[in-house]
Amino acid sequence: MKIVVLGGTGLIGSKLVKNLRERGHDVLSAAPSTGVNTITREGLAGAMDDAEIVVDVANAPVWEDKAVLEFFETSGRNLLAAEAAAGVRHHVALSIVGSERLPDNGYFRAKVAQENLIKASEIPYTIVRATQFFEFVGGIAQSADVDGEIRLSPALFQPIASDDVAAALTDVALAPPINGTVEVAGPEAVPLDELVRRFLKAKHDTRKVVPDVHARYFGAVLNDQSLTPGDKPLLGTIHFEDWLGQQAAH
Repeated sequence: MKIVVLGGTGLIGSKLVKNLRERGHDVLSAAPSTGVNTITREGLAGAMDDAEIVVDVANAPVWEDKAVLEFFETSGRNLLAAEAAAGVRHHVALSIVGSERLPDNGYFRAKVAQENLIKASEIPYTIVRATQFFEFVGGIAQSADVDGEIRLSPALFQPIASDDVAAALTDVALAPPINGTVEVAGPEAVPLDELVRRFLKAKHDTRKVVPDVHARYFGAVLNDQSLTPGDKPLLGTIHFEDWLGQQAAH
């Protein structure tokens, strides 16, 4: 089968492309750097030729609220139109667990807008909502640093390894569309402040982590439901400590 992976050169996309090729599929890794641009539409129609499945794991190159919304809406519209014209039969998109619960975060609002475009299109689809990636924990710590002290919510957090996200996307892409949403999360839920404490300890970083229920997570106040999955998510197999050990080994 010909499968197109949008964002195929990124963290998740590159792993997904490798997985699908190992299963014997003809995979096109699509990104601006490979000549496929969903904003300008350059190379988009050609990429869709004979494609049966399209997986969109592209990320916005910007974080500013208005720009990120514009990116996901424009990219989503152009991509879905090209897929409809080519007769694509399964659209898979990567989104974020809890997006609709944190409207104060512009990135999450943009992901909800992207999901709504997919649901409104005629193309059979599956949306995969993942929790935050282990790879982002360092950035979360950095964003919460105030004068060398890290203030974070003790709300529950259930992050996942990018390898587990790519594995789930591989299985979903090759299964029939469900016209619905699947959630994937890491194997354990841990308070956010505690998780960052473990991360810093592994990195021999001596900054103090202070639990603060009012601390904002990229603009949003959290509770235990904000960033954790609902009933019956698919669970990854890689534990945070094991992932930390792998990072230290490299």
